[in-house]
Amino acid sequence: MRGETTCPKCGFVFKGQNGPFLTVDVLIPHPGMGIVLVERRFEPLGWALPGGFVEPGESVEAAALREGLEETGLVLQLRELLGVYSDPRRDPRMHTVSAVFIARTKTPETLKGGDDAARARFFPLSALPDTAFDHMKIIDDFRRRFAKKYEVLS
Repeated sequence: MRGETTCPKCGFVFKGQNGPFLTVDVLIPHPGMGIVLVERRFEPLGWALPGGFVEPGESVEAAALREGLEETGLVLQLRELLGVYSDPRRDPRMHTVSAVFIARTKTPETLKGGDDAARARFFPLSALPDTAFDHMKIIDDFRRRFAKKYEVLS
């Protein structure tokens, strides 16, 4: 279907496409600290994994590293792909498809909210807030498959 869609974040007009739009999310675990969530500055409000839209000419890996740095201040190393999430209802604004990566940081003390994130902090898996989008499903997938490997058990 052809048309145009406006990005609610930056106002960029996607011409000739109504979706789905490619995004990335980054799950950042740290032993003894939990996982990073950011408090969104824009609608939909709430806590979420760091992430955002892939820019034209950018790989999903580069977008994940960029979004992670912009929203958390953390320099990241991507470890592996957690999965691809494509439910048309996952984002109430538009149909998005997200490549979700697990990443590590060597400097968790530099965590700070930035760009679209009002705040950023580590949460233990046993004390997570409600999350935006389908991020609790993503976190549950991580918990089931990788929490022990990344030493972030509840």
